[in-house]
Amino acid sequence: MIQDIAAAVIWCLALCLLPDIKRRKDQSILAAAITIATALTLNVDRIYIAGDQLLGNRNLLDLVANIFMVIGIYFLSRAILRAADVSETVDIHNRVGQSVLGIVVVALIVSFSLVDAPRTSTSFMRDYGSQWPAAVYSGVQFLYIGAVVAITGFTCFRFRGEMAKPYFRVAFVFIGLGCALAVVLVLAVLGMDVLHLMGELEAMSRLSYVYDAAEVGAMVFLCVGLALPPVARRLERRSDARAAAVLVEQLSEPWDRITSERSELRLNLTQTAIDRRDAPKRRLHRMLVEIQDALFVDPHLAQLLSQNDLDVLRKAEEYLGARLAGPEHRGTRLPGNGGMNP
Repeated sequence: MIQDIAAAVIWCLALCLLPDIKRRKDQSILAAAITIATALTLNVDRIYIAGDQLLGNRNLLDLVANIFMVIGIYFLSRAILRAADVSETVDIHNRVGQSVLGIVVVALIVSFSLVDAPRTSTSFMRDYGSQWPAAVYSGVQFLYIGAVVAITGFTCFRFRGEMAKPYFRVAFVFIGLGCALAVVLVLAVLGMDVLHLMGELEAMSRLSYVYDAAEVGAMVFLCVGLALPPVARRLERRSDARAAAVLVEQLSEPWDRITSERSELRLNLTQTAIDRRDAPKRRLHRMLVEIQDALFVDPHLAQLLSQNDLDVLRKAEEYLGARLAGPEHRGTRLPGNGGMNP
């Protein structure tokens, strides 16, 4: 049941990220969500049993799922670290991270091949964890996950204050808390592995409750933190579009008066009313430019503008100026923000 909940939460995150796939230049966070969700889905009992039968009933699907998990954790960490730290050292860390990931995958394959697991088991470590190769198999995976999420969580808390928008700062706090719970999960797993080797099955069973709670908590906090920026950004874009549409309507009359004698250069509202989210903003920008050009060519046209018209022009200039300037903080780089730029 825990695996079902965790997988569903991650798939929900992937669905939240899909609408902005064309706007994002870096797809690491989407790759992470899909990969981790796939790993968790493969561990759902009924799916695991059916899949492992196709692979010869040797628990190969457990190996496949765990490889997907460490790859997903790598992509997750890379996306968050890129968002938080824009320095050139991030690319160097990525190359090191890829090398470490390769070593971890090889270690998983080698240690798994040494485990005597003759039949399909939906509780692989509970059934075979008394073997040293199985303990190494689990330890390699979770030591890697623990190290990666610890670095990621520390980075989130370190850079959260530098995010431009409040929802980015909140998102980084949620992600940091999710990473902290993931570290608790890792410690619980390592503890269970040691207890299993020692034959302390009752203590291992009690510690499994900590693992279950930490897994659900980590997934929820991480998914909320990662889903918040794209959802908030989409709402922000809709609000911007509505504000621009209102200004277009208010500016239409003075624009018509000022540009009526320059019809060859006027904006064709019908042609520009395309089905795009930023269409109102583009129309507003074009109308403002045409008014300014007309006033530059013939300053006397300013007499046709009332005080209310001037107020609308000022609002339009302030609106476009604020959005064209763009935030200078790192908040525009958070994964899932519909792109690397505002």
